[in-house]
Amino acid sequence: MFLSPNTCPALVLNADFRPLSYFPLSLWSWQDTLKAVFLDRVNVLSEYDREVRSPSFKMKLPSVISLKEYVPIKSTPAFTRFNVFLRDRFSCQYCGDRLPVNDLTFDHVVPRSKGGRTNWTNIVAACGTCNLHKGSRSVKEAGLHLRRRPDQPTMQQLQAIGRSFPPNYLHESWRDFLYWDTELEYDF
Repeated sequence: MFLSPNTCPALVLNADFRPLSYFPLSLWSWQDTLKAVFLDRVNVLSEYDREVRSPSFKMKLPSVISLKEYVPIKSTPAFTRFNVFLRDRFSCQYCGDRLPVNDLTFDHVVPRSKGGRTNWTNIVAACGTCNLHKGSRSVKEAGLHLRRRPDQPTMQQLQAIGRSFPPNYLHESWRDFLYWDTELEYDF
């Protein structure tokens, strides 16, 4: 079976062998990966069977790499739509329905028309139906109930939530590096 190099992304681990990000999973294209290998910025931990060649060189494509220098993880995540949806586990905070990102909106718990701010503690993920129903009313006025009060998550919290959403594609060489904090089975 022929594998295109474009179907061979590399899982990128920090120098401590943890993924830079779980959701979205930290992946680099094969081109960026080879560039980092040649610049001696990464260690190759695992490879695909697929090779790339030039007239004077051939190399198996890396499937797992680790950075040689540790990149500190920010303690405070960026306030983005995606991170709000991730914090809220891609679920409407009013009805509880889990939806694809494209079907979610974000809602101001205290409407902007009533002085509500656009920040972590006033924005929640909402489905279109609940968001439209609530409109510019308060949660109580709309007869809705919040499933969880919005708060500002830490990067560690978002990473933990991200681990609960397995990626669509998971190469077998990545498995040992993605779930390193799960309890191992042992023989007695």
